[in-house]
Amino acid sequence: MGYSCPPPPCPPPCPGAPLRRRAALLAAMLLLLWVYALYSCAGYCASAPGPASRLLPRAQVPARSASAEDDEPGALSTFSSGAGTKKLPQAIIIGVKKGGTRALLEFLRVHPDVRAVGAEPHFFDRNYERGLRWYRELMPKTLEGQITMEKTPSYFVTREAPARISAMSRDTKLIVVVRDPVTRAISDYTQTLSKKPDIPSFESLTFKNRTTGLIDTSWSAIQIGIYAKHLDNWLQFFPMDQILFVSGERLISDPAGELGRVQDFLGLKRIITDKHFYFNQTKGFPCLKKAEGSSKPHCLGKTKGRTHPNIHPEVVQRLRDFYRPFNMKFYQMTGHDFGWD
Repeated sequence: MGYSCPPPPCPPPCPGAPLRRRAALLAAMLLLLWVYALYSCAGYCASAPGPASRLLPRAQVPARSASAEDDEPGALSTFSSGAGTKKLPQAIIIGVKKGGTRALLEFLRVHPDVRAVGAEPHFFDRNYERGLRWYRELMPKTLEGQITMEKTPSYFVTREAPARISAMSRDTKLIVVVRDPVTRAISDYTQTLSKKPDIPSFESLTFKNRTTGLIDTSWSAIQIGIYAKHLDNWLQFFPMDQILFVSGERLISDPAGELGRVQDFLGLKRIITDKHFYFNQTKGFPCLKKAEGSSKPHCLGKTKGRTHPNIHPEVVQRLRDFYRPFNMKFYQMTGHDFGWD
C-alpha cells in the first residue's frame, strides 16, 4: 500500500499585509485632501502675504498698489488697496471751470499725504440725492494723517453747494482756482467749440445787443467769471480763512510757489517744490518731472492748452470794462489783487 503526503497547508497570511494596505489607503486619502486644499486655495493663496509679512501687524503688511483713478485714462495714482479707510473729503477744489483745477489736482497728488478722486464726482450739484454714503464710496482709502480730496469746478457757481458742503462738515477746506475772467470765458468757449463746431461765434454769444454793447450775463461762459457774486454765496456758510484762492496765472508761471501756499493751507509739509516741475515749451505750461506712481514725466492731456480763436480786440475790451468793477470787489473781498486789469 502506497503512502502519499497530504497537501501542504495554506501559508498563513503575512502579518504585515493589513498594515501596508491601511497605510496605502491613508496615503491616498491624504493625497486627495492635499489636492482639494490646493485647488481651494488657488484664488486666495496667490494674494496671501508671505511668511515674513505674516509676522507684521495687519496695518503694516505691504499690499499691492491700485489705481485711484480707474475711470480716467492715464491714471497715475497708486495706493495700497488693502489698507486704510474711505472718508468724506476734508478739502475740495470747488472751482473754477477752465481756471486750472485739473493741473492743481494732478500736482497735489504728488504729495504722499494727499489722496484724491481722479474723476469729478459732481455730488453737490448733480448727485446729491444719492446720499453721503454713495459719495464716500467714491473716495480713495486713506491712512491716518492723509487728506482726502476731490475737485468739481462747477460747485463754485452752484447755489446749493455751499449749504450742502457745510451740512457735511463746516470744517471742510475749500480751494478756488481763479483766472482772468476774460481769458477764462474765451477758454470756456474754445472747449465748447471743440465739441460743437457749429455753435455761434464768441462775439454773438457775448452780447445781448452788439450795437449797445450790452453783455449777456445769462451765458455761462460770462456768468462764471463774476467771481464776487458767487463768493458772496459761499461766505454765508464758510469763513474766508477756510477758502484759499489760487491764481491760475501763477500756477503756470510759478507752480511751486502756488503749491507751497496750498500745502500750507492744507497743513501739509512742503514736499512739492521746484524740483518736481519743468516747463513744456510746446504745450506752454508746466509739467511734472515724475508724477505719482510713475518714473516718467507727465503733462496734462491734449484737451488742455488748446489754441484760442482770435477774438476782436473791441470785444475783449468791452468784456474787460464789464468785469472791472466785479474784479475790484473780488480783490477787496479776498484781500488779494490778481492783476487782471
